[in-house]
Amino acid sequence: MSAPQQKNVIIIAGPTAVGKTAVAVQMAKHFDTAIISADSRQCYKELSIGVARPSKEELDAVPHYFIASHSVTETVTAASFEEYALQKTTDIFRQKDTLIMTGGTGLYLRAFCEGLDNIPEIDEAIRAAIIQQYNTNGLAWLQEQVKMKDPSFYASGEIQNPQRMMRALEVVESTGQSITTFRKGEKAQRSFAIKKIGLHLPKEALHSNINQRVDTMMREGLLDEVRSLLPNKHLNALQTVGYEELFRHLEGQCTIEQATEEIKIHTRQYAKRQLTWFRRDKEMKWYQPEEMELIMYDARC
Repeated sequence: MSAPQQKNVIIIAGPTAVGKTAVAVQMAKHFDTAIISADSRQCYKELSIGVARPSKEELDAVPHYFIASHSVTETVTAASFEEYALQKTTDIFRQKDTLIMTGGTGLYLRAFCEGLDNIPEIDEAIRAAIIQQYNTNGLAWLQEQVKMKDPSFYASGEIQNPQRMMRALEVVESTGQSITTFRKGEKAQRSFAIKKIGLHLPKEALHSNINQRVDTMMREGLLDEVRSLLPNKHLNALQTVGYEELFRHLEGQCTIEQATEEIKIHTRQYAKRQLTWFRRDKEMKWYQPEEMELIMYDARC
């Protein structure tokens, strides 16, 4: 009796606007399989334009999971993504030997590949108080609190990401220990093989893609999408690039031109942080998105 076929997950990672979706769809078609998104924002059904959700044609071309699967009122974390993605992986592998995972949320990809640290339960009162203070006092306050109370996490460079910083702050206030002390040394063992492909572009080309994408989002109605979410602006899911800037505009704090330019700047900064994160992963093999023949060859080997 022959041995069972090895199951494979091919991960397509990289910064925002690099072209991950197009590559992932092409690969999923080739392998006749599905895509699991590893994007912490595209999972929200209320967010579409501002998170660059795949087009209807792309969504129709191959099955997608973790796209518009949750509401902004739900709490979605790396841990809940890990559980969701592992279950979908099991389901897909009943029919297929390969699946594609793509996205730019490094922590979600790490959770899927390696598992997560065992962090104690957080006091909900502490969590609520931190969110309220962040909503009142803004990012600079949050950065100062983390720098003072958890300097080792602050030094890790995640200081532009309010979700990560609020998480670090709630852990240190609940446990008295840095979130970094709970990071385990051993990785979870998965029952499938994982191949990691990173996409990159020259800096000028990536920045041009980002700027053009933001202009396209504005033409397609991002302002109206954000306006419809004003009653929920306090939610954690909406403390994110493309939404925060336009909330400020709608509240009269800046012009539409200023808000649009801020979205471009903050998106470019986010892309730089994504690249820094992914380049630390020695298992990642890097290609430009147009190198499909090489990518496909690597994926098959």
